[in-house]
Amino acid sequence: MSAIGNLIWFIFGGVVMGLAWCFFGFLAFISIVGIPWGRACFVMAGFSFFPFGKEAIARDELTLQEDVGTSEFGVVGNVIWFLFAGLWLAIGHLFSAIACFVTIIGIPFAIQHLKLAGISIAPIGKTVVDKEVAAAAHEANAAAEVANLRRRY
Repeated sequence: MSAIGNLIWFIFGGVVMGLAWCFFGFLAFISIVGIPWGRACFVMAGFSFFPFGKEAIARDELTLQEDVGTSEFGVVGNVIWFLFAGLWLAIGHLFSAIACFVTIIGIPFAIQHLKLAGISIAPIGKTVVDKEVAAAAHEANAAAEVANLRRRY
């Protein structure tokens, strides 16, 4: 089912926003300093091209380890990202979502655009995985949190 959704998505608009992510990724790579942002752009471009069956998740939630992108440096990087590119990508996804919401058949696509708009605000520290992997990570983190709460009480 996700293959059909991804094909329809790609043909009817996903390619435009995916190319927008690639555009900002190329701009980031040209600046040399922006290579970490460019890397995040290309990860999210792949997600924007084919979002069905995948989910964006924080890397520290997936690996249970903090890295540069999930630390305070990642927060600073996301603020810089938002000012230079994130706002524009979020606006693009919001307009695409509005266009999809107009038709009833486009509602699932509009929901994906809204998810991508949220991700475009702060993509540093996130990675894209299959929905099953994300669900397993969420479950493992919830179990660890419950175990911590039990130890406290």
